[in-house]
Amino acid sequence: MADPARTGRRLSARAACGVLGGILAAAGIAFAMGNRPAATAAPVLAPVRIPAVNGANGSAVPEALLVKTLSEIQHKRLDAALSEIEKVIQAYPNFRLAHLIKGDLLLARARPLTEFGNVRGAPRDQLEDLREEAKARLARYHQTRPTGHAVPKYLLQLRPAQRHAFIVDTSGATLYVFENRDGKPRYIADYYIAIGKNGVDKFREGDKKTPLGVYHVTGNLPRERLNTLYGKLSELYGAGALPINYPNEWDRRQGRTGYGIWLHGTPFDTYSRAPRSSDGCVALTNEDLEQITKTVQVGLTPVIITERIEWVQPEAVERYTRELNKVLESWRADWASLNTEKYLSHYAQNFSSGKKTRSDWVEHKRKVNGTKSWIKVGVSNVSMYLHPGQEEIVVVTFDQDYQSSNLSQRSRKRQYWVPEAGTWKVIHEGAL
Repeated sequence: MADPARTGRRLSARAACGVLGGILAAAGIAFAMGNRPAATAAPVLAPVRIPAVNGANGSAVPEALLVKTLSEIQHKRLDAALSEIEKVIQAYPNFRLAHLIKGDLLLARARPLTEFGNVRGAPRDQLEDLREEAKARLARYHQTRPTGHAVPKYLLQLRPAQRHAFIVDTSGATLYVFENRDGKPRYIADYYIAIGKNGVDKFREGDKKTPLGVYHVTGNLPRERLNTLYGKLSELYGAGALPINYPNEWDRRQGRTGYGIWLHGTPFDTYSRAPRSSDGCVALTNEDLEQITKTVQVGLTPVIITERIEWVQPEAVERYTRELNKVLESWRADWASLNTEKYLSHYAQNFSSGKKTRSDWVEHKRKVNGTKSWIKVGVSNVSMYLHPGQEEIVVVTFDQDYQSSNLSQRSRKRQYWVPEAGTWKVIHEGAL
């Protein structure tokens, strides 16, 4: 007579296909260990496995452990699969997705599974959230990673003092971290994230969408500070929060409203959230938030939020940036020359600054420059970013040293540039 315990430990081909097929059907991707699908990205990228980094407990990143579990399922090794998923649970005890996969593996001993998440009586919305997380995490494992010959097209120029930059890829549920290496971005890490329940392109307060655009970290709110400010409500943000400047100048110009968009953590009883589960913020695991917080410089670290990150050859970015720097120098030189009409030709027809229209601006500048006998303008610490999804917009920030016959002033300035009449023009300008 067969040993019931040993029989129970065996995973039949049908049951294995049920578990594996259910998870992969939720993920919507094919899985073949050692034979990963060919990359469909631009040829500047090569498919790269998730870096062999460790979590806070010295364990492998969740996606890698999850794929190892699926590999054991594929080879019909139930005990090994359970061992792998137990490693995930041991490292991340509140990782609900891992517990669900373990439950499916145990159920598969008794009967074939036709879908991922066979927990009876569990709320359907919670199961669907976990299925979506499985899909996002497996897609992250299979996505390409940047090599030394590819850069994100948005980071045109970082100012010397900016040590790092973040790019949020909302469709890929990923936040990328880049290091400023001699003025050029170098990829160093990426992290799973959740975004707004209703997706992206935030326009009004309460729409539960995540904004798209070029932002900067404006503060650092550790857990203790959140407790002081929000009491029990602070538990929603886990280990802390990094506010960003939504709505920025461009958002306000477009009539976008809302506030309180943060990068923040996760409630401590939950390791991570579904890909679309926030009220518009970007949510990370608490340990991941703590990692990126170490790299943040309040007021300096850019956060570019895009629907899908695009990679290009470094040479393309360098050519683009050289052209833009020539335009910036021309603007500076024309202002310093006291040739007011030539200086004003750098401003777009629908330019505005605060409440000033272009006609207001022209009148103001003609009047001010008429009182000067000389002007000197210094521009330094320049950063340039391509606005995601709107290639015709470039965000330029710099330190300005203005001296004239009757006024000297230092300030930090931000301009938004658009192409007009065959060249770049300033469509918005303001001091920070």
